[in-house]
Amino acid sequence: MHLDTLPVAVIGAGPVGLAAAAHLADRGLAFTVLEAGDQPAAALRQWGHVRLFSPWRYDIDAAAARLLGDAGWVRPDDDKLPTGAQLATDYLQPLADLPALKPHVRCHARVTAITRLGLDRLRSSGRNETPFLIRLAEGDDILARAVIDASGTWHTPNVLGASGIPAHGESDVAAYGETALPDVLGRDRDRFAGRRILVVGAGHSAANTLLALADLPGTTVTWAIRSASPARTYGGGSADALPARGLLGTRLREHVESGVITLLTGFGVQKVIATDGGVEVSDGTRTVTADRIVSATGFRPDHSMAAELRLDLDPIMGSTRALAPLIDPNEHSCGTVPPHGVDQLGHPETGYYAIGAKSYGRAPTFLMATGYEQARSVVAALAGDWDAARDVQLDLPETGVCSSNVPLDADSITAEEASRAALVRTPLTVIGAPASSAQQGGGCCS
Repeated sequence: MHLDTLPVAVIGAGPVGLAAAAHLADRGLAFTVLEAGDQPAAALRQWGHVRLFSPWRYDIDAAAARLLGDAGWVRPDDDKLPTGAQLATDYLQPLADLPALKPHVRCHARVTAITRLGLDRLRSSGRNETPFLIRLAEGDDILARAVIDASGTWHTPNVLGASGIPAHGESDVAAYGETALPDVLGRDRDRFAGRRILVVGAGHSAANTLLALADLPGTTVTWAIRSASPARTYGGGSADALPARGLLGTRLREHVESGVITLLTGFGVQKVIATDGGVEVSDGTRTVTADRIVSATGFRPDHSMAAELRLDLDPIMGSTRALAPLIDPNEHSCGTVPPHGVDQLGHPETGYYAIGAKSYGRAPTFLMATGYEQARSVVAALAGDWDAARDVQLDLPETGVCSSNVPLDADSITAEEASRAALVRTPLTVIGAPASSAQQGGGCCS
């Protein structure tokens, strides 16, 4: 069986996965998209109530825009800030419904394993000429010439415990817990209104939830962070290249300084215990009693489905070894990550690429526009166009903190301010606009 007769398998139908599909369609390459959810952008729709930082002009992949434009799609107002739901319904669903994509997008297709047909990880002879075998949860096996893994990290959040492992008792209090970005003012309101809420985490997903909770009358809001200062979360304020993101930090600071939100710094969760009065959360010295805990502690990749592939993963980041020093959050914010593409995303397993939020491993600085440029570069390489694959360009703001989304009234920021914004962040992904193309979301998404 010749590899060229097989499709490229794209895992995940979120913003980056569908961008990869658009680039594959644009280059005339056969492909299939495997989406675990019941519809395209299923994970992104879970945080549909969140408004993005950047206006529409930066939320749309270039190849996707070309395909949609040829089909008569009416592009949203470039200066408006969409919600996650609008991104899904007004852009991603129409993209997935295009005749060039729809027959090749398969939902309810959760990938459980990726290997080489007839070969385990130990076998080397003929490996690069052997098709990938992708096994689905329902039992189907799919053969592919290459794999683009854009499955994201939305379904593998970090634990609440401060040391990278669950806190004592964490599994016993799951009934009191919430993952990142609950719809505090909408469908989930009854679980939060008038209650004592503890939010753990220092990223924008935490800030997003804190601001929403501050609008619920009678709700007691406590915010716990491991660091000694909230400065990173407050970000660049008025100096932020993304006005909406800067406003988020400004509003959060005001709520903390006014006492609406109680901030606990240097608080690393060590132990949680359910009591008759709620759940007690302790850092070993201090204890907070809450009715509900929102764990906004970030996400991590799950590489278990690729256990039979030869991956070269950085032992710290969980990204490729080549990409790790470029995205290390100890050295970089999302705006200072150098341009990177297929050469930094490759593994010893020829033909396998993780892109999008998953490509960043545990680094929290992924931008969706980065994912769009990754998709473009990888697909160009698969098409044999190495000049295009290696012509990687990104133009990302350096101010502010890049970690997640924020609720924002579209009328609270002017069109002029919005037009200056150059990137967006979803729960599993912020989005940045590369110089050569437009972008986005999470895995989500990111």
